[in-house]
Amino acid sequence: MSVLAFVPARCGSISIPLKNVKLFCGMPLIFWNLQELQSTLQVDKIAVATDCDEIEKVVNEFNFSKVQVYRRLPQNATNTATTESVMLEYLSHFSTMPDDLFMLVQATSPFTSRENFTEGLNKLKSESADSLLSCSRLKKFLWSEDGHSLNYDVNNRPMRQDFKGELVENGAFYISTVKKILESKCRLSGKIVPYEMPEYCSVEIDEEEDWLLGEKFMFKYFQYFPKNNNEAYKQIKLVATDVDGVLTDAGMYYTEGGDEIKKFNTRDGKGFELLRNRNIKTAMITSENTKIVKWRGEKLKADYVIQGVSGIQKLEELKRVCQIEKISLKNCAYIGDDINCIPVLQNVGVAFCPSDSEKEVKAIKNIKILNSIGGGGAFREAVSTILIHYNEL
Repeated sequence: MSVLAFVPARCGSISIPLKNVKLFCGMPLIFWNLQELQSTLQVDKIAVATDCDEIEKVVNEFNFSKVQVYRRLPQNATNTATTESVMLEYLSHFSTMPDDLFMLVQATSPFTSRENFTEGLNKLKSESADSLLSCSRLKKFLWSEDGHSLNYDVNNRPMRQDFKGELVENGAFYISTVKKILESKCRLSGKIVPYEMPEYCSVEIDEEEDWLLGEKFMFKYFQYFPKNNNEAYKQIKLVATDVDGVLTDAGMYYTEGGDEIKKFNTRDGKGFELLRNRNIKTAMITSENTKIVKWRGEKLKADYVIQGVSGIQKLEELKRVCQIEKISLKNCAYIGDDINCIPVLQNVGVAFCPSDSEKEVKAIKNIKILNSIGGGGAFREAVSTILIHYNEL
C-alpha cells in the first residue's frame, strides 16, 4: 500500500488571481503544504494537478523529490469543474492499487503540518476506516432560519469554556482508498472518521481578508515561518555545517590515479563571506578526514574545521566550540543532511537541511528544509535565511 498526496492547483481564481503561487508569508502559497508533505515519511508521491505554466514553473523550482506536476485537462480546470472530476481524471491516467491511499490536500489551507498528515493517516488505519476528513471544532451557537437554536439550550446558555462546540469540515485534507473513490466517485465514502485540528485551521485562503488573517495565524502558531522565529535567527552567533551532502553533492569522485575529488559550490563561499562580515563565526564539522576539506576550509576562512567526528561526537565538538566562543547551542545554526547529523540538528537554535536530505532528517521537528540540494547552494540559502532577519539582504 502506498500513499499519494494530490494537490489541485488551477490557474483560475475568481477572488485572488493565481493565488496558489502568490506570496504568502514570503513563499508561494502552495509551498507550505508541499514542504510538509515532502517531509511526511508515509507519503510516497505528491501530484500537483494544474493547467498553468506559471504554477508548474514555481512548483518545479522547489525541487522537492516527491513532487510531480500533472497537467489536468481544460474541462476539469474551469470554475464549475468539481475537485472529484480532476481526481478521477488523474486516477484514470495512472496505475494504482485498490488499497492505495489517496490524500486530497488543499493549497488554500496552509496551516496543515507534517504531524497533521501523519496523525490523519494513522487514525484512518487504526480505526479501519474507508475515509477521513479534517475538521476544526468551532465554539459557535448555531441557529436555523426559523429562529430555533441548533446546538444549545437557550434557557441554559453554557459558558464558552464549558461548550463542546461542533466539528466543522475545514477543507485542509481528505483521505480515502483508491477503491472507494473509484466506486463512489467521491472523496468521502464508506466508514468516515473525522480528524480534529485547531480552530484557526478553519480559515481557508479564498478572499483577501482570509489572506491577512491567515498570515497573522502563521506568524503566531508556526515556528518554521521566519517572522515567528525572528528572535531565534537574530541570536545566531555561529553557523556550523556538515560537508558531504551540504557543501558538496555527496558524490565521491576519483581520478585514474586514485585521488579523491569533491565538488563544491562557489555560491557557498559568498555565504561564508557574508557571515564573516557580520562577525558570525563559522564551523565545518564532518566525519570525513581529508586534505580537500582542510584546503576548502582555509579558502573559505572558516573559523573551525573539525574532521573525523560523527553522530554524538559532532554535538560534543560543537559544544566545545561554544565554550571557546562563550555562547550556547541556542546561538548556533547547523546545516546537515544525514542521520549522523541528527544529534546536532535536534539541539541547536536553528536547524537546516538541503532538500535532498535523508527522510529521518527532514522529519526533525521545526527543521527548515531548504529549497537547494546539497552542493547546490544550500549553505548560501541558509545564510540568506538567517541574514534576512537583520534586513541585510
